[in-house]
Parts: sequence; C-alpha cells; structure tokens
Amino acid sequence: MMPEQAPERGTDEVVLQRTAKLLGGKPLLKRKLEHPIDIHEIIRDGLPPGSLTHLLKALRVLRRDADLEQVVGMSVRTMQRLGGRSKPLSPEQSGRTVEFAKVLARATEILGSQDEAERWMKRPALGLDRRLPIELLTTNAGADLVEDYLTRLEYGVYT
Repeated sequence: MMPEQAPERGTDEVVLQRTAKLLGGKPLLKRKLEHPIDIHEIIRDGLPPGSLTHLLKALRVLRRDADLEQVVGMSVRTMQRLGGRSKPLSPEQSGRTVEFAKVLARATEILGSQDEAERWMKRPALGLDRRLPIELLTTNAGADLVEDYLTRLEYGVYT
C-alpha cells in the first residue's frame, strides 16, 4: 500500500502569489502576501477598489459584468464606478473578491492556464452535481465545495 502523496510543497505559496497578482500585487495591496493570515488582514481592512478593477481587467474568458455581479456581491454599475473611489471595499465585498481570485488562482495552477480555469468555471462539473463552479462562488458554502472539488481534481478524483 502506497502512502498518500502530499501536495507539492510550494503549491499553496504559488496560489497565494497568483492570488496577490490577480488583486494587483504589492502596489495596490500595499503589502506582500506571504502567509494565509495576510489574506484575512486584507479582507478585514478592506481591499482597495483598484484591486477589484485589476482583477476584472485580468479576466480573459469570463465576462467582466454579469458573470461576476453575484460572485462579488455588487452590481455591474457599482463595479464600473469603483475607478474614482478611494474608500476600501467592505469586508464582505473584499472577502468575496479575494475568494474568487483565490479559486481562480488555484484552478489555474491545477488546470494549467488561466484561460482553461475561466472556461472550467463556466462548465457544469460532475463532482459539483453538474453545477457551474462560478455560480457556487456566491456563498461561502458553495466556495468551500468548489475548493474541495479542486483538491479532488488535483489528486485525480473527478467525482
């Protein structure tokens, strides 16, 4: 019997760095994300609005409006107005934005490219009861299911 293989040592670090990059990195976040606790702190303090704008501009396959309206928890119009805003996003909006970026970063790492990760989010997933991963990201419970499913994909368990 073979022991269960542990994930590659740097996988979590790579996902953390991809997440930071999707959110605009140190120039926008005003800090480097080096540990998962850093994510908690940027959510608690509120993301700068430029982080959401940066994330939206980084998308290549997903539509920047309707696909993300419910995921991020704000209307398309509000997202468009963020450019001139200096007040940080609320902790709830920040949390949902970070969660989306984190899932996108993880899916990119597992599936090999951001384009494929974005397409995957829009396809029914057998292991998610044929639901679209992006639709499940509208709640914490759904996001947990998507993250669990990504872990199963990483280990080759597709259902």
